[in-house]
Amino acid sequence: MNVTVLGCGRWGSFLATYHSKNHNVMLWGLEDSESFQILKNNRANAYLTLPESIILEPDLEKALNYAEYIIISISAQNLREFATRLNQYDVSGKTFILCMKGIEADTGKRLTQVMQEAVLQDINLAVWVGPGHVEDFMKGIPNCQVVDSEDKEITSDIVEKFSSDLIRLYTGTDIIGSEIGAAAKNVIGIAAGMLDGKGSASLKGALMARGAREIARLIYAMGGNELSAYGLCHLGDYEATLFSVHSHNRMFGEAWVKGENYTQLAEGVETVKALCALGRQYQVELPISVAVYGILHEGENADVALKQLFSRSTKGEFDY
Repeated sequence: MNVTVLGCGRWGSFLATYHSKNHNVMLWGLEDSESFQILKNNRANAYLTLPESIILEPDLEKALNYAEYIIISISAQNLREFATRLNQYDVSGKTFILCMKGIEADTGKRLTQVMQEAVLQDINLAVWVGPGHVEDFMKGIPNCQVVDSEDKEITSDIVEKFSSDLIRLYTGTDIIGSEIGAAAKNVIGIAAGMLDGKGSASLKGALMARGAREIARLIYAMGGNELSAYGLCHLGDYEATLFSVHSHNRMFGEAWVKGENYTQLAEGVETVKALCALGRQYQVELPISVAVYGILHEGENADVALKQLFSRSTKGEFDY
């Protein structure tokens, strides 16, 4: 079976390597991008060495024609523009798997919604989310992730074809919860990094509990299953996001409050804009998201915002 991976950064290059063990894989990237050039020149990046069987391809049309299963792993905020480009080619009937986590900042749309709006062809669509870092996977450390779709048959098909001893895939049944939960964990990760930077790491337990509850309320208000917030897409990803030395979002939050520069992509920076907008739209209180937004985008003092976050008025733990 042929598989195409679109996006050759840290996660995309790993996914290509992962799938190459059982399938024929083509890995696409922008030819003038730094990540593509590094792989082209070295067949390796800072995380892995590409197996010789993987075809590295800069031509998008060739990459799309190569396979019926197409994995997208790019920045969430670039998805709409990229998806619009797909209309230049015949992709009807192909299965697109979004291995990325985010919400469109300008619209508050989930990424499957962005694809449905931008791709004017009949395609199959799923998301693949959950915990795991490339650095750990390359050491053979396994993890569990979840696949979800509006079509149960598509979900089951992907789980059956791509699950392995390294990544055990579970079947999701709540596309709203899976997408919102996966995106929101990056925002909680930034908050965790801020606590690390302020020497308050002991508060991360409370942050985990309250963060999951906050996102559960939003998922429920949007018509999803609030239990998804406590599954692999969100709470299950907390160790990899709130504690790991490999987490870009956690490291970004820590660097921010220390006044240090951090150049890696932290999806939570843009996602928090969408979360706060969704909170207002669905009239759901999101104190952690609002605090992170205020610090990053409104210049609020991190010491003050974080202190206020943990000194809010008392209420029932599971009240709405």
